[in-house]
Amino acid sequence: MGNHLTTLCVIASTLALAACTEGTGARGIAPVSLALSSAAGATAPAAAQAGGSETFTDGTNTLVISSVEVVLRKIELKRADAAQPAGCAMSTSGITASEGGECGEQNDELEAGPVLVDLPLGGIERTLTADVPSGTFDGLEFQIHKLSNAGDAADQDFLKAHPDFAGISIRVKGTFDGADFTYTSDLDAEQELKFEQPVVVEAGKPASLTIKLDLDGWFRSGSSTLVDPATAATGAQNENLVRDNIVRSFHAFQDNDEDGVDDGLEGHDGGH
Repeated sequence: MGNHLTTLCVIASTLALAACTEGTGARGIAPVSLALSSAAGATAPAAAQAGGSETFTDGTNTLVISSVEVVLRKIELKRADAAQPAGCAMSTSGITASEGGECGEQNDELEAGPVLVDLPLGGIERTLTADVPSGTFDGLEFQIHKLSNAGDAADQDFLKAHPDFAGISIRVKGTFDGADFTYTSDLDAEQELKFEQPVVVEAGKPASLTIKLDLDGWFRSGSSTLVDPATAATGAQNENLVRDNIVRSFHAFQDNDEDGVDDGLEGHDGGH
């Protein structure tokens, strides 16, 4: 079974750079940007793509994903010397997820949000660039954020532009065995992705990080059988299965040459 990876290359905030930690001026800064891509990268087998959609099969059922939208908030790089907060144990996959909770200390923040990420299936898109303090980082934190009508001012402003996202954080559209579906989730979780190799940001030198999302695994059971997204709705039998799959689908690493492959595995820094 081909494992198609949709790529979110995170090198900066899409909206605004938050106040950095004390001592930023002495460390210097480096430009970092944000790009979105569905390119699988050199190590991943190709999956069926056509017209901005992605197709997956288990030999019996066929899932076509035509749109994936995710609301993200509070993106921050975790400094290598930052202490791991209590109650947020890292999983063996290198991911910490805490629904509705705050797992991170105050690090160097790329504070965006809330921001709607519309994954460019079958394509690539670059967004804004911001300046980030130089240093060594061992993780990336962000929130998959459920919007609330009772939320803060940022939520209220977002919902004025996107009222259909009230109460949800994720929306996926497509077909399952030819029948249209729209899947939504109210997942509200903070993700901490651990870098296998520390990420080094040098003053004045552009740097790039990549988050890979394994969309192929979102709507699959433990036996790799595709599940009907309708069965993953709130209160339905596969709700928790799909939510857990989504949480586990994020992976992050340094990718200065933006080819979707961990620079640490390529044996070079992928400089621009």
